[in-house]
Amino acid sequence: MKHVSILLLEQVNLAGLDNARQGLLEANQFLIQKGKTPMFDVQVVGVQKKVMINKGLFAINAHKQISEVPKTDLIIIPPVQAPLEDAIFKNSGFIPWICAQRQNGAEIVSLCMGAFILARTGLLDDKDCVTHWKAGDTFKSLFPKVNLVSEKILTDHDGLYTGGGAFSSVNLILYLIEKLISRECTVYCSKIFQVDLGRQSQSPFTIFKGQRSHADELVVQAQQYIESNYSEKFSIEEICDIFSVNRRTFERRFKKATANSPIEYIQRVRVEAAKKLLEEGFKTVSEIVFDVGYTDMKAFRDVFKKVTGTTPNEYKSKFCIPMSA
Repeated sequence: MKHVSILLLEQVNLAGLDNARQGLLEANQFLIQKGKTPMFDVQVVGVQKKVMINKGLFAINAHKQISEVPKTDLIIIPPVQAPLEDAIFKNSGFIPWICAQRQNGAEIVSLCMGAFILARTGLLDDKDCVTHWKAGDTFKSLFPKVNLVSEKILTDHDGLYTGGGAFSSVNLILYLIEKLISRECTVYCSKIFQVDLGRQSQSPFTIFKGQRSHADELVVQAQQYIESNYSEKFSIEEICDIFSVNRRTFERRFKKATANSPIEYIQRVRVEAAKKLLEEGFKTVSEIVFDVGYTDMKAFRDVFKKVTGTTPNEYKSKFCIPMSA
């Protein structure tokens, strides 16, 4: 049986913590029904025995304090709530224990914003990681050594696992159940919790907002130009001429400031505009293509699928707001 330590963090997201706990306990129930031994000994562990969350609305009690857990097999770091830097500071007491357990062979899972706590240990340096797409810019600024791959649902690197935002992190729990028990158990749990096993990407749910937390005024002006003129046809050379900068310098500064190349940024802005039009449902895909600055339907579809992980028609079917009768 594997000992599982779910961390009782300050500013913990209660739903994220309990989703992980219930998922593993349901896997145990599956095994019991099959006449087998349960896989997981699940405990909630904390620096303190009790944590108050949501402005004192809920009190959560730990089974044990981390000082009472000399060895664990699997650590689950549930999501934390904003402000994130405050959450990192308040949970710093977990960091030495997590690192010691990792050296002792423990595998570690972070769910959604729990990646901020795992990244604080340094264990994710030079490795892929996911968190909630909304916190991507903050994560990159705090942990530049970590390779954030925001489009993915989960990552798996030698016993370090990270899961995507909000309830999509449940997919990581199902992934672990399949890895540690069986596909049959995973299918059973997915049906119990009504979670789609087919999801591979957070991209369809991402709302693109250009990175503005930088001090490069030229890049800010270029971003404003792109966002105001995305429906027009223009080239990178034309932007460089407008702002009197050579292309190589412009691309280097733009990439450093926004984490996107200028071409990628233009594509993201146009796709975001297309997504909003698709959600409104008043126009056809062909009309939207021209409205957001494309003349080639195939090029638009290719870029849209690259950014969102889905086709324009699939996106419209999923997110279009039905018009009132």
